[in-house]
Amino acid sequence: MRRLSEAELAVLNVLWSEKRFNLGQVVDQLKPVTGWSRNTVHTYLTRMESKGLVTIDRSKDPHQYKAGVSHEECARKERRNLLEKIYGGATGDLVTAFLKESKITEEERDALKKLLDEMEV
Repeated sequence: MRRLSEAELAVLNVLWSEKRFNLGQVVDQLKPVTGWSRNTVHTYLTRMESKGLVTIDRSKDPHQYKAGVSHEECARKERRNLLEKIYGGATGDLVTAFLKESKITEEERDALKKLLDEMEV
C-alpha cells in the first residue's frame, strides 16, 4: 500500500466508523468536513476501490461501501514511512524526539519502561 492522500484518509476515517455505508451516508459524513459534492465522493470511492482501499458491494441497491484496509494497517504503514523518511529507520531517534517534545503520563512512562525491559530479555 502506498502512502494515503489527505482525501483518501478523510474517506477512510468515515468508513472505519461503521461496517458499511451507502453513498448518501458517506456524503453526509464528509460534507461538513470537506464540502465535497455527491459526485466528488463517488469519484473518490471508485478510485479508491481500484487501489484496494475501498470495497463496493454492487449486489445491493443502494451500493454498500466499506474500507478495504484496516485502520491498523494504515497506521503501521504511516509510522514506517515517517520512521524511514525522517529518521532513517532509527526507532530510538524517533521515540526520543517525541519524548522531548511531548509530555507523557506516569502510566505511559511506566508502560514504556516495561516495554523496554521486555525487549532486553
